[in-house]
Amino acid sequence: MRRETILIVDDEKEIVKLLDIYFANEGYRLLKAYDGIEALRWLQQEEVDLIILDVMMPKMDGIAACMKIREERHVPIIMLSAKNTDMDKIHGLSIGADDYVGKPFNPLELVARAKSQLRRYHRFNQGTPIQAEENQLVFEDLVIDTAKHEVQIDGCKVKLTPREFAILELLARHQGQVLSMEQIYNNIWNEPFLDGGNTVMVHVRKIREKIESDPKRPRYVQTVWGVGYKLDGPS
Repeated sequence: MRRETILIVDDEKEIVKLLDIYFANEGYRLLKAYDGIEALRWLQQEEVDLIILDVMMPKMDGIAACMKIREERHVPIIMLSAKNTDMDKIHGLSIGADDYVGKPFNPLELVARAKSQLRRYHRFNQGTPIQAEENQLVFEDLVIDTAKHEVQIDGCKVKLTPREFAILELLARHQGQVLSMEQIYNNIWNEPFLDGGNTVMVHVRKIREKIESDPKRPRYVQTVWGVGYKLDGPS
């Protein structure tokens, strides 16, 4: 059985060594890179299940690398950064990261977050050989295929990150029901809500930018002011 592979990308070699020890002890296969360009080379050569990506690096930083990766891949990305303001986190999430961890960090917490991302990623990508219709949630021109982890608008595929897909599927499976930001956060992030409202808002905005013809007047993901979000109008 293939071991899950994690790509660690950080120019601080001591951090890479530390994470190598913790993740190897959990049975993961590790790949190491020290800048964004080296990380992209690994992705051309190896099947990677999760990326831990530092923001500040030489040659190509984590922001540029994350955006490049998201052009072709849905693999979960956890960003690391000494920049810990809400705006830094929102920016990291908005360009495609699935989680954002500030430095200094607890290695055990990072391992736990990585496991959570891997569980969700494989659950949405495992696929089963059953009739496609049974896996499709259809909302007029929006088609969500839960087995293939694909979204289509008017027959055209839309690239969503694993977390964006998880939010859209959650709303679709509760069609017509308003879910609060806390409910969405608890279901998708599996951790206490605290100040997760901004995080949910950023992800919903990115989903709308990808599936709505006019994100300011959403047709699918609707805001119920003071309550939360809903996905309504299935065919």
